[in-house]
Amino acid sequence: MTGNPILINSLRFIILLFLQVLVLKQISLGPIGPYFIGIQVYPLFILLLPFRTSRELILLLAFAMGLAVDLFYDSPGVHAGAAVFTAFVRPAILRRLEPRGGYTVTYSPTMRRYSFAWFWRYAAFMLVFHLLFYFSLEVFTPVFWIEILVKTLLTSLVSLIFVLILMLIFNPLD
Repeated sequence: MTGNPILINSLRFIILLFLQVLVLKQISLGPIGPYFIGIQVYPLFILLLPFRTSRELILLLAFAMGLAVDLFYDSPGVHAGAAVFTAFVRPAILRRLEPRGGYTVTYSPTMRRYSFAWFWRYAAFMLVFHLLFYFSLEVFTPVFWIEILVKTLLTSLVSLIFVLILMLIFNPLD
């Protein structure tokens, strides 16, 4: 898809929201040991926002996406908090993974613009941070730190596979 970035990202917001709440909410892998593993692909919206998007707008859009997911999951603020945290750490992760030539600000951080290896690392870092914060908010106590880590790793792995499949199928340019 090339064209108006506002239209592209609005459609991406709606499609990922509906995919998350209508399809993936119904799928639970498990039990894997004592854990049920859900799949979260809605952070992909935050990951694919163009580089030139202001930090404030990214935080606001992440909050809107998280709040919309929270409405369907009956989880008051957990997804919104995790989405805002993901948007907050995004610039640091992008700086850490910046290619030698830098980023072109008019692009989005997609697999097609950079490479599979670059996008895989980017998505993996972002999903681990997102899910670690999500599961920490979900239990809201450090007593269950082992459970938080196990659920983060298992859910990150499954979610990353789904995110990469989506990226390979749709292969967006921006």
